[in-house]
Amino acid sequence: MLTKRASRFTFTTTLACIFCMSALSHANAQLAEQSNEKLNTVTLAAAPFETYVNDDGEPARVNELVSTALAQSGTDANLKVMRQAFLGSAVRAGRVDGEYALLDMGQQTEGVITSNVFLPLYLYAASKDADVEQIKIFQHLKRNRVAIENRFANTPNFRLIKDIKWSRNPSTFDAFRQLADDRAPYLITSELLIREFNTLLANDREETLHYSAKPLMKSGFQLAIRDDVPNAQKIINNFNNAVSVMQQNGQYNKLLQIDWLRKDINQDGIADYIGHSDITRTSSLLKTAYNLDSTPTSDDSVFVLDGTVFTSKAEAFNALPNSEENGSEENAIEENGIEENGTEAEKRDVMNKSISLLDATTYETLLRRW
Repeated sequence: MLTKRASRFTFTTTLACIFCMSALSHANAQLAEQSNEKLNTVTLAAAPFETYVNDDGEPARVNELVSTALAQSGTDANLKVMRQAFLGSAVRAGRVDGEYALLDMGQQTEGVITSNVFLPLYLYAASKDADVEQIKIFQHLKRNRVAIENRFANTPNFRLIKDIKWSRNPSTFDAFRQLADDRAPYLITSELLIREFNTLLANDREETLHYSAKPLMKSGFQLAIRDDVPNAQKIINNFNNAVSVMQQNGQYNKLLQIDWLRKDINQDGIADYIGHSDITRTSSLLKTAYNLDSTPTSDDSVFVLDGTVFTSKAEAFNALPNSEENGSEENAIEENGIEENGTEAEKRDVMNKSISLLDATTYETLLRRW
């Protein structure tokens, strides 16, 4: 016989599951209605950003996310990649209708309507030295040389940070080369880029990068459309709705090529785990889930696979395809609760995938210097 406490827990989780399924169904219906209503075509631009924004056939997470969300929300979009120096003036002069990968780093964004953050960006300090794991705030990097891309260094948020010897670089490759050549002991870059570079290192059997205990700065990608563009607010609203659905049904996992995502999908203040059977496997570690919001996980977190809600980890993993590699034993001993700041060994478990979105041939020269 169930105790009152157990009965109450079962009733609560059942209600949560019903709420999640209802919310997903409603969101999908709303998205289908939006996609049938074609809005005007917009031309949006962004500056190149390795693995995020590209126009030469290389992996481009943000291109894929934005084009898919706009298409599903009923907006035809032409995405262009241009140099950062020309981007702002192109928007202001009306040569493009807005930006599709706006990063709010303290700049003013007057005259545009912005979406919700559709992909958070977490900036960490990375290093070959394990001591970086003790760093929690920028002040811990005082008087050190730190490599950074110009896209971050030339923004108000970073110009306000003093007493750090910034080694500015025009590209992601150049920033990582600072570490490879030991010209800078530290690098500030995004979590996803550290993951991709560590995958290259792991595949080359090199020691992987360590990184700070927590992100030193948080930002996120937004869609920005000039406020004089017809239907601008409606395009933004429909885009937000489409993104929400894609983040909940696992489509985002496929586009980002990330096994697990974390987000509170039932508004209970607790992050839930989202996966998709095309990419998530039984060997995919929950501790590597990428955070789409700031909510913590708990024993009450639910699992969503392909839009189907599971109230327990066991049920969810039983529904996943088996991994072809020997990763299931490691998952078997993994705890349901995830510490917000895991050990460096846990963080490096992200290399359970074998292919990096960074081009191995391009980075081969850096790996030889490691």
